[in-house]
Amino acid sequence: MLSSYAGQGRGLKVKLLRAIVLLLIIMPLALNTACSGNGIIEISEPEQRNFALVVKMLNDDYWNTVRMGAEAAAKEFNVKITFLAPEHEKDVQQQVEYTEQALKLGVDALILAASDYMALGQVVDQASYYNIPVISIDSEVGSTKVQSYIGTNSYQMGRTAGQELVKLMNGRGKVGVMSFIQGAHNAEQREEGLMDLFSRYDGIEVAEKAYCYSDPDLAYELTLRMLAKHPDLEGIVALNSISSLGVARAVKDADAGRAIRVVTIDSTPELMGYLQDEVIGAAVVQNPFAMGYLGVKYAADALQGSDIPERVETDVKVIGLNNMFWPENQKLLFPFVK
Repeated sequence: MLSSYAGQGRGLKVKLLRAIVLLLIIMPLALNTACSGNGIIEISEPEQRNFALVVKMLNDDYWNTVRMGAEAAAKEFNVKITFLAPEHEKDVQQQVEYTEQALKLGVDALILAASDYMALGQVVDQASYYNIPVISIDSEVGSTKVQSYIGTNSYQMGRTAGQELVKLMNGRGKVGVMSFIQGAHNAEQREEGLMDLFSRYDGIEVAEKAYCYSDPDLAYELTLRMLAKHPDLEGIVALNSISSLGVARAVKDADAGRAIRVVTIDSTPELMGYLQDEVIGAAVVQNPFAMGYLGVKYAADALQGSDIPERVETDVKVIGLNNMFWPENQKLLFPFVK
């Protein structure tokens, strides 16, 4: 009799265990199912969105970091990223064509770093015809169709770079400015902030301003000419990563027999090498990883109907030999995704 009750007990336990296992299998499926009209339960996967990320230049450390940030967000928000960029930043027409191509292909959202404020603005206006949200990163674009801008305050960044050079020069001396693209909104804002800062110091004289069109070899040649033309030049500010590379290489190679104080904007491993060698006195560093990440995030939020901020200003840091090896700065200077 006792063995009979024990057998029944074991049977109930087995049935209960089977029921629990079945429930555990069914519950996750139920969360992702929809019942069709004929009563058949269909399992649905979350829809993957297609975004286009159009930036200023291919094969560049800064834009590769932007891409890394975008790809990190793409994994998180179930997005496929199409990365488009001309070979050279000065090729504005190629960037226009890539942007038009992305819109015609029917991407769900566009994240754009515009090389030219007005030229790309006309293209972005077309996005409204396709109901495609546009997020602008790094540099602004002349269109009311942009839903959010994510990037550095370029005017303030120019002022910060100028202030660092003034400190290195003790408030006196002739300086040169190496900018990048004429017509690029962020270049103009950086120049404006820089010049406004210099105008506050009677002892600072701007000897020359040049444009390298984001060509490091041209920046190199222009810097050598600047140093030869102005033998009393004591400082140079370079306004983006590519102009910074050309300036740093020229100053190192010139062997001018005098100390040239150099302040750069942006960071690459090569620039950090020049900083460590004290060719560069200070670097004003942006956060391109955050720009790429937030660009994708806010585009995904916009498609979901969520409110997104109209403007997000990412931080900058001044990096010198004294703080470049701090752990938090190493993460900024050498970002990576596991």
